[in-house]
Amino acid sequence: MNSGKKIMLSGVKPTGRPHIGNYFGAMRQFVELQNTFSGYVFVADLHAITSLQNKEELKQNIIDVVIDYLAIGLDPKKITFFKQSDIAAHTELAWIFNCLTTMPYLMRAHAFKDAEAKNKEVNVGLFDYPILMAADILLYSPDVVPVGQDQKQHVEIARDTAEKFNRVYGETFKLPKEYIVENVKVVPGTDGQKMSKSYKNTIPLFATDEEIKKAVMSIPTDSKGIDEPKDPATDKIFALHALFASPEELAALSERYTKGGADGIGYKESKEILIKNISAFIKPLREKRERIALDQESILEILQEGGRRAREVAEAKMNEVREKVGVKLY
Repeated sequence: MNSGKKIMLSGVKPTGRPHIGNYFGAMRQFVELQNTFSGYVFVADLHAITSLQNKEELKQNIIDVVIDYLAIGLDPKKITFFKQSDIAAHTELAWIFNCLTTMPYLMRAHAFKDAEAKNKEVNVGLFDYPILMAADILLYSPDVVPVGQDQKQHVEIARDTAEKFNRVYGETFKLPKEYIVENVKVVPGTDGQKMSKSYKNTIPLFATDEEIKKAVMSIPTDSKGIDEPKDPATDKIFALHALFASPEELAALSERYTKGGADGIGYKESKEILIKNISAFIKPLREKRERIALDQESILEILQEGGRRAREVAEAKMNEVREKVGVKLY
């Protein structure tokens, strides 16, 4: 299926509605990469149940994440888009990897260490999360796995696991490389911290005009007046302008911020410009999403067809693994 292109693979957890930080931090990269790579994007529903144990909510989240990615331009004709739990090989291979992996090794994983540091009770799924992720990756022999800098360890664990299996059972798995997109900025939330649902500082990716206005107008500012110079480098509003303004508009805004005086800009006007630009960016995405959501049958067909294509590849690799391990008798 790769037509000579390198193969990429990535997964998305169905854990709620995306915000603009998700879009600029990861989602749009998949849309851009599908033009230069072939490969796979899967809905990581098995990973989601480490923390979400509500049947109806998970079902809806799975459907929503598919609609979200189709709305921003992911093309199932270019990328195999499937649901993780539709491919039984993921969990089968994870078990085989478990039998090669020590607990002290997994205790080095960032997610486990973070949970332990916060005195959280860690379920076995969360502890074993990196091994299922290694299986997710290695089944499809990708050349690259797009990740953020903070997720680099996941690919390192997949490589370590592949090397160990290859050493014990013979050459079987390709060693993937992380693909970290440069110039991806941390998108600030409405309070200046990293945009995150846990901080309640997000602007939803498919927000209504009213939701956008409410979020932007809530951004805190200092008490400087229109005529007082302001520092664009430290202003929470300007940090978001950088995502939505054209280069020319951004330069003009920066000049008005720093100049002050009669040509200065007040925070209210700055927010109004930001609301206008975010609304113009989101409106076509929101309208496309609404159209896609009307055809649930097509959404399910995309997942089923993607699952069929992914299953062929995964089963071929698992047949090789079963033979190497010694459980394949016929």
